[in-house]
Amino acid sequence: MGPSVTLRMPHGKCPLDLFTSPRSFVLLRLDPGMRSFVQLALFVLLIFTIGCVGTPSPLTPNVHGSVGLPHFGVLTDGVQLPKRTHTFRLLREASARWGTPRLIATIEHAAATVHRLRPGAPLLVGDLSAKHGGFRTGHKSHRTGRDVDLLLYIVTPDGRSIPSPGFVTFGPDGLAETPTGTFVRFDTERNWQFVKALVTSPKADVQWIFLARWLEALLIEHARARGEDLDLIWRAENVLLQPADSAAHDDHFHLRIACTQDELVHGCDVHGPAWPWLPSPPVLEDVADEELVAALLEGLLPTPGTSSGVGSEVASP
Repeated sequence: MGPSVTLRMPHGKCPLDLFTSPRSFVLLRLDPGMRSFVQLALFVLLIFTIGCVGTPSPLTPNVHGSVGLPHFGVLTDGVQLPKRTHTFRLLREASARWGTPRLIATIEHAAATVHRLRPGAPLLVGDLSAKHGGFRTGHKSHRTGRDVDLLLYIVTPDGRSIPSPGFVTFGPDGLAETPTGTFVRFDTERNWQFVKALVTSPKADVQWIFLARWLEALLIEHARARGEDLDLIWRAENVLLQPADSAAHDDHFHLRIACTQDELVHGCDVHGPAWPWLPSPPVLEDVADEELVAALLEGLLPTPGTSSGVGSEVASP
């Protein structure tokens, strides 16, 4: 019986999936004289695999955490946000509430800071990411554990802090009509304290706070009237942004934190500006092409004078 090779791979599968899906793998039946073919097959597999090294897999143990772009990625090792504390609560208990440990800590820190400085109704938290990230209905991003929707702090027209009724739209005058027909007001002071806590947090590394430009104007005007540090105001003006490719965000904050240096090494992908106050991305040393190829092939190809049965099965005569 001559040597034969059978390759079965479902449509759309990455070669790395061959090692994570037991029903989809390569069956090689080769006689001992086919060592050169084995070497070639392993090399071809390596070439195909290079295109999906950003996929968490047993073959890529270094890829984990927040992997990929906010709108095209996954999450591993996520942490679940508590459903309720005295400083915040979830809008929907069944909502996606997973994020990186740093995102969860950032929410908890900012909500606690606002409660300490300006006690009042707790922060209402919307969606984070699903447990393993990826696509979620109603969101273009929220896929890698670095995004979260945070509803705005509100007060009654006479200034009493009350729990948010949900996503209500605020106009340039800072007023919004609730589903019951009553009116509430944008709590400029508490919302500013929240933004300030995010921007000044040494561990948050805020990349964006998406918000309607007229609500940003209320916050910045309030900060200037308070005599806040000009560098702080400049940072806030940079990260506050009304997105051009989605809703105006006139009913909530959308917080996105940047990749840290460690997360970049483990698969987090940069998407957006590298603010000067954020840690610089790691710089890779120059490595010769020959060294890179040798490192990629190390352990895959048999060394001269040794036998290898990896991935092979000797066919019976």
